[in-house]
Amino acid sequence: MLKSRKALAFLAFGVVAIGAGVLGALWITSRAPPVDVDGILAAYREDGQYGELAFRYPLDETLFPPEIVAPTFRWEDTCGHSDTWVVTISFRDGEGRMSFPSSTVEWTPSDEQWETIKRRSLEKSAKVTVLGVNRTAPERILSAASVSIAASKDEVGAPIFYREVILPLIEAVKDPSLIRWRFGEISSKKQPEIVLENLPVCGNCHSFSADGGVLGMDVDYANDKGSYVIKTVSEEMTLDKSSIITWSDYEKEDGRPTFGLLSRVSPDGKYTVSTVKDQSVFVPKPGLAFSQLFFPIQGILAVYSRETGTFRALPGADDEQFVQSNPIWSPDGKHIVFARSKAYRLENARNDGRVLLTPEECDEFLVGGKEFLFDLYRIPFNEGEGGNPEPLEGASHNGMSNYFAKYSPDGKWIVFCKAKSYMLLQPDSELYIIPASGGKARRLRCNTGRMNSWHSWSPNGKWLVFSSKANSDYTQLFLTHIDEQGRSSPAVVLSQFTAADRAANIPEFVHPDAGAIKRIREQFVDDDSYRRAGDNLLVHDPDDAVERYRNSLEINPNNARAHRALGTALAMRGMLEEARAHFVEAIRLEPEVAEAHGKLGVVLQRLGKFDQAVEPCRAALRIDPQDPTAHVTLGVVLLELGNPGEAKAHLSEAVRIEPNDLSSRYKLVELLLGEGKPGEAVPHLRRVLNEKPDFVPALLKLASIRATSEDSPLRDVDEAIQLASRACELTQYRNPTGLMTLSGAYYEAGRFADAISTAEQALWIARHAGDKRSANAIQQHIASCKQRAQASQPDSR
Repeated sequence: MLKSRKALAFLAFGVVAIGAGVLGALWITSRAPPVDVDGILAAYREDGQYGELAFRYPLDETLFPPEIVAPTFRWEDTCGHSDTWVVTISFRDGEGRMSFPSSTVEWTPSDEQWETIKRRSLEKSAKVTVLGVNRTAPERILSAASVSIAASKDEVGAPIFYREVILPLIEAVKDPSLIRWRFGEISSKKQPEIVLENLPVCGNCHSFSADGGVLGMDVDYANDKGSYVIKTVSEEMTLDKSSIITWSDYEKEDGRPTFGLLSRVSPDGKYTVSTVKDQSVFVPKPGLAFSQLFFPIQGILAVYSRETGTFRALPGADDEQFVQSNPIWSPDGKHIVFARSKAYRLENARNDGRVLLTPEECDEFLVGGKEFLFDLYRIPFNEGEGGNPEPLEGASHNGMSNYFAKYSPDGKWIVFCKAKSYMLLQPDSELYIIPASGGKARRLRCNTGRMNSWHSWSPNGKWLVFSSKANSDYTQLFLTHIDEQGRSSPAVVLSQFTAADRAANIPEFVHPDAGAIKRIREQFVDDDSYRRAGDNLLVHDPDDAVERYRNSLEINPNNARAHRALGTALAMRGMLEEARAHFVEAIRLEPEVAEAHGKLGVVLQRLGKFDQAVEPCRAALRIDPQDPTAHVTLGVVLLELGNPGEAKAHLSEAVRIEPNDLSSRYKLVELLLGEGKPGEAVPHLRRVLNEKPDFVPALLKLASIRATSEDSPLRDVDEAIQLASRACELTQYRNPTGLMTLSGAYYEAGRFADAISTAEQALWIARHAGDKRSANAIQQHIASCKQRAQASQPDSR
């Protein structure tokens, strides 16, 4: 026992000793001698030949705003042996260089260091050099590269208002409360403050008047996609019903819907212009980075006057032969530039008045790759009288899609996007500049390698903010300086502006004289807003949909539509008793709505309360005799209650009303077969299998009819074998019903060996499932097969 204790003590000491050794090694490593920066610099020769090292950020000749926070310098060293780097910056002021060691392939100067760098490089380029060495031989330079940077005397001088969305975008559409807006200065060391969030309706494009005093924003208020909020800017802003207009009010009497996308407030804040009577390709795409395809294919421009509260089409941009969209005002408000293309009607689109289209309807673009190109046109505004549209030279008829024009504040330049096709979220979108009156387009140097868009000029006209996916699938914001000749500098990333899991878009500079926005609250979100949010979530996330419907009813317990919606969501989750209560309440509030009666009947049927389900179904049909769901439910209930004649009538009516509803058609098949009328059932089975060829129950029922019918027109044993074999293939020969149907078809065909072997498979499955009743029946079938097989053999005597 003593030896054991000594051994344990020795072992413990050994562990401690080993641990101390490891800690000692770590301590020694952490106390490694400092890098001899001066020695490394002394070994460096500007004309020397060194291994490849490439700057990732910043790029050569990058110009930084004077108020921007310290960037992180990043580089890539392909030498493979460097483990230490020296960043050295030489200036043109004769005061000597600044040098800093780094143990990683990036370096961020301290606030004090960055302020010194900016002061010493103000309007004078500084040379940043990174030298790579190995600690074991620091006197040998392994890799090197240099870029020049400078600080501009031109301040950005204004805060940025922008939107953050989750990706893919379909998730933001399903739950718009996850979209948020931030507002802040580029001098902020942290991410700008959230000023608007938890908006339960979708908010899209926003814009400001030239002085920053008026904000306009797309919102989906009161189930109206054309709703638009216009509000005077202040520190504390409240978006309420009084600040909302709707583009749908333009020629509302014609019944055509309006989405009102890409609206813009005029420079003086007196007008807003938007696309109306529009239809757009607006569909999800796979992937994270470019998860939607959006561009308008129909629409004209209309103007809203805040003074008169009236809408009117803008002559020169109201030709329905064209789609006219994406308008922008000149700084003096005298002209409007917009994107135009020939209006288009999709081959597969249903003309049912919908603004947005389905992926199936847009197949020629999503799958076929059909191009759709926009040109930029300009017209005089002329106090709403418009004028003759003229193509903008350099941004039209160039074999590319041109869109998102933005005037410089002095009216001298226009920066726009150019891509191979479409509009918004295009991977190849790049920024180009032309004189405001048109001219040769020049590609801006600031363009990154992937998507450049959503740009806005600073009020002083010196800087441009834009969005790009150069570094991530999640869009980031970038800055570039624009000089008097319209030349841009390499992009400066606003890394502190973006979260790692959000895409930043629609950045908009706000004039510094405007009231600094601290908080935007909404008071126009009502019970219907929450209900619509629930409707958007229902298919993909019924749990969250239930929560939104409950929010709606907290605001207005008498919202019958919300009761119906909540009842539907609860029924989807199997919470049938609670669903029943909400349908009953919906009927009390609005007794003449067939949907509530019909769905109450469905819930009662699912609860097994067949006698109670009859009256709600009959009530639904009194209100709407063409309600297929009520006919189906009533048919099923009456069948359960022993009234097959009336049940058949209702199921037949459901099939007549909705010929493509396979569920009701199949229920009618089951009823007809129960009545012993296979001849009437077969056409319905054929229709079901024509639409759904792999529907196993229908395959087996038709196979059984074809194999066993005594009516010669219905009997076809060969087809029965084909149908049953297909059903068995689909169920991987593990479905006893399918196997027995196939065995029966073999039996009728006289293929007794096949019938026996197939039935034996079914027997094995039944026994392993513990289904003694089925096993006994299968054994009897096998015995019958063997008896028939023996009887069919020639007499051997």
